[in-house]
Amino acid sequence: MLILLPPSEGKTAPAAGERADPADLWLPRLAPARRRILARLVALTRRTSARGVADSLAILGLSAGQHGEIARNAGLVTAPAAPAAQVYTGVLYEALDTAGLAAGARAWVDERAVVFSGLWGVLRLTDRIPAYRCSVGVTLPVVGGLTAYWKKALSPALDRAAADGPVLDLRSGAYAAMWAPSGALAGRTVALRVLHERIVDGEPRRSVVSHFNKATKGRLVRALAEADAAPASVDDLLSVLRELKYTVEERPAAAGRPRQVDVIVREL
Repeated sequence: MLILLPPSEGKTAPAAGERADPADLWLPRLAPARRRILARLVALTRRTSARGVADSLAILGLSAGQHGEIARNAGLVTAPAAPAAQVYTGVLYEALDTAGLAAGARAWVDERAVVFSGLWGVLRLTDRIPAYRCSVGVTLPVVGGLTAYWKKALSPALDRAAADGPVLDLRSGAYAAMWAPSGALAGRTVALRVLHERIVDGEPRRSVVSHFNKATKGRLVRALAEADAAPASVDDLLSVLRELKYTVEERPAAAGRPRQVDVIVREL
C-alpha cells in the first residue's frame, strides 16, 4: 500500500546536519532528474542583482516580503538536511504528528507514505532534505514547467513502485498532476477528498475547506497507522476507514480512472 501526500508550504529549516544527496532519496534512479532541478533552482536564486531577485520572486510566485526564501534556495546545495517529516510542518503534517506516534505506527507511515515535491519529485518521510521553496506550479528557465517535467520522469518508477496497490491518493490537484495511476493500477487506487458539511438555512451544504481538508487527511493517515491497517484492495481500505468511524461516500468515476471517494466532516 502507498499513501500519496502533498508537500507542505510551511517548512522548518534544520539547524544542523549533513547536506542532502539526491541519490540517497527514495527511488535513487531519479537522482539525475533531481540534480537538474536543484541546479537550475540554485542558479536562478543566486542572481543578486535587483533584476535577478525580482525575476526569482516572480518565477517562484513569491512576494517581495518573501525575499528570505530566495536566499534559502540559493544555499540549498550545502544547506543542513533533516528527515522530511521534520521539515514539513504544515497543517496536514501537524495533524499526522509522526513524532508522537508509537514506534510501530511510525514505521507503518514511513513504509507507506510518499510525498510529492516540485524540487525532489517524490520522497519518503525519512528522506533527509533541507527547507526549500519550489512548488510544482513553477516554470524554471531551461527546464520548463515542473509538472510536465516530473510527469515524464516519475511515470516509469512509480508505476512499478505502486504496482501491487492499493494506493490512497491524498494529493492536491497540482501535485496529483505529477503522476496519474492508469490501466489496472487505476482500479487499485482511490482518490480521496474531504468535504466540510454545515447546515445553512436548515439545509446541509458541503464544500472543500482548506484547513479541514488538510487536518482531516493528516488525522486519517495517523488513524490508519495506529490501526496497523493492511488492506489488500480498495474495498478493504474503504471498509477500514468506515471501521475507524469516517463517513465515506463513493462517487462515480470515469472508466480507467481511480475510484473517487469523499470523506465527510460534519460541523457540530
